This record gives sequence, structure tokens and C-alpha cells, in this order.
Amino acid sequence: MSNRIMLNQTSYHGAGAIAEIPGEIKARGLQKAFVCSDPDLIKFQVTAKVTDLLDQAGIAYSLYSDIKANPTIQNVQNGVAAFKAAKADCIVAIGGGSSMDTAKAIGIIIANPEFEDVRSLEGVAPTKQPCVPILAVPTTAGTAAEVTINYVITDVERKRKFVCVDPHDMPIVAVVDPDMMATMPKGLTASTGMDALTHAIEGYITKAAWEMTDMFHLKAIEIISRSLRGAVNNTKEGREGMALGQYVAGMGFSNVGLGIAHSMAHTLGAVYDTPHGVACAMMLPIVMEYNAPCTGEKYRQIAQAMGVAGVEAMDQAAYRKAAIDAVRQLSQDVGIPSKLPALKEEDLPFLAESAYADACRPGNPRDTSVEELKELFRKLM
Repeated sequence: MSNRIMLNQTSYHGAGAIAEIPGEIKARGLQKAFVCSDPDLIKFQVTAKVTDLLDQAGIAYSLYSDIKANPTIQNVQNGVAAFKAAKADCIVAIGGGSSMDTAKAIGIIIANPEFEDVRSLEGVAPTKQPCVPILAVPTTAGTAAEVTINYVITDVERKRKFVCVDPHDMPIVAVVDPDMMATMPKGLTASTGMDALTHAIEGYITKAAWEMTDMFHLKAIEIISRSLRGAVNNTKEGREGMALGQYVAGMGFSNVGLGIAHSMAHTLGAVYDTPHGVACAMMLPIVMEYNAPCTGEKYRQIAQAMGVAGVEAMDQAAYRKAAIDAVRQLSQDVGIPSKLPALKEEDLPFLAESAYADACRPGNPRDTSVEELKELFRKLM
């Protein structure tokens, strides 16, 4: 069996990296950008940091902002129509996972119009053409959507999120500039950072994990664990660490998949509109406890990467508990709740069935069932 690694053609990292965007557009012979960015980023002049550079370089662009925190089928379809009207030939996605996921879906449908219903993109869709060229500029340190082949869309009518996995949607350029993340409020910094940690830990223990992705994930766990508290307090070192750590996690999990912490988080987001990172953070230690019997020595390495002292001398039960406790402590330190008051007993069957049907579930190291997922959800009550 072979293992596949897919990454951006080019990525830029570090403060001021956005200055490279106009040159990349011109070098590729592109003429007009379709800028996807959410309304708050436009309102607070974050998007303008990039569009000002396009203006100065004489690059034409059209701005699209019909994007929700959990982007919907309608957001995508409206974006497809707007892209066609703009007569653009590339996309500049500026924002968190919402902006980038919307951009990916738009770009895929423009190149593969037979999927314009959007729902048919769920899972591993048989698209034939690479999406419109995307230059991705993250403004949050968490989703790593700029370096993944995944995106998530909300089906409002059916109250569910669906995951799309498509090698054709990879942004050709990622620009990871910590200065673009400096305006994130504490709560968003915390939740997106815990999403990144969930990516790293789930990617490390997923069934498809192998040596190269293990390397990415362990380093990401280390960087995120030492950086997230500082990032929440808006330190320069913390912001820079999280910008890098979340990208490194994306280099790994995009190529091997995730597990049921994400399946369950997707479901909570669709039903209660729970922010994705908050849902991941609440589910991660619960799922880690459930998965522990199927993880071999990996929790020892997780505990070490998170800075737990004396792990080498611990027995299996102790180091597994240490890894889970370290995750719980980090989540608590950055202000993430551990319970979900909105969760109702009567919702559990639908939540469990939706999580079981989610594309991330098969990668979980421990095989699960609808009944077991129901019990895991109940732990949030």
C-alpha cells in the first residue's frame, strides 16, 4: 500500500508574508481575483490589508462576503453566481475556515459545474478538474484549511454538516502571516487553537497515520501546546507559534484523516451552531479516553509533546491519563467550557446517527457504533 502526501505548490510564512500575494498572482498570469472574505473581516479592515496590496499592484478584483460562520449550500451557490458575474480567474480567500471552505466549494463547482447542487460534493467526490486557482490567507490559527484537501458545508435544510475531501481543491498558494491573525479576540483564538490541537492529536492516532504524518503531528502538538496560552494573551511569540503549529497540523491530517471528535463536533455545529473549535475542544478529552485502548504507546508521545514531566517513568495507565489531563488543562486555561447546556436527551439519537455518518468517523482508531456515540455525547450534559 502506498501513502500519499499533498501540500500547496507554494507557501509563505512569517510577518509581512502577504506582500508576496500580488507577485504570485502576476507570475501565474492571472488577471482578476475573486476575494472571498467574511463581513466582519471586511468591517474591521482586515481584508483591506490584502486588497490594498492588490490596488497598489493594479490587480483587478471583486469582493464576495456572503459567508456565514458555518458556510451553507446557499452561500456557495450565491458565490458561484457572483464569480461568474465577476469574470474572475482566481480566488483570494481571506479568513478562517468559513471563508476558505466557501472558496474551495466555489472553485470546485466553477471547474466542475456538474456538482452545482453542492450536496453531491460530499465525501470523496469524483471531480475531474482542479478548482479555480486559490490563494489562501488564514486570519485564524486553527483550521489549516489553506493546506488541506478538505472543506465542510452546512446543509441547513437537513440540519447537518457534510465533509468534502477532494485533492482538486488544494489552494495553490498559502500565505500564513501572523500579522493577519493579530486582531482575533481571545475566545476565537482559544477555540481555533483547540481545533488545531484536535487536528494534531486525531491525525496522530488515526488508522491511516504513518511515519511522515506522525512527524508533522507530534511537532504540531508541541508547538500548539507551548503557544496557545500566549496567543490567547496576544503575545507575538504565541501568535507566531500558533500560525506555524496549525499549518504543520494541517500538513499531516489532510493526508491521513481525523476521527470521531471531529465527527461529533460537525454534528454539534450543525444542530446547535456551536463554534467548531469549541465543539472540538469539548469532545477531544472525552474521545481520547474512549480511544485510549487502541492507541498503543502514542499517548506517551502526546504527553511528552505537551510538556508533561516524568512521562518516561509512567506506566501505560498513567501516561494515558497524563495526556488526557494535559488536553483538559489547556482547554480550561484558555476558557473553553466542558459542558454544552443546549444539549437535550431527545436530540441524542439524531446527533449520534449524524456523527456515525460523518466522513471523519471511519478513520477513528477505535471502531464505534451509534449507541456508543450517544453515550459520548451524553458526557457533555
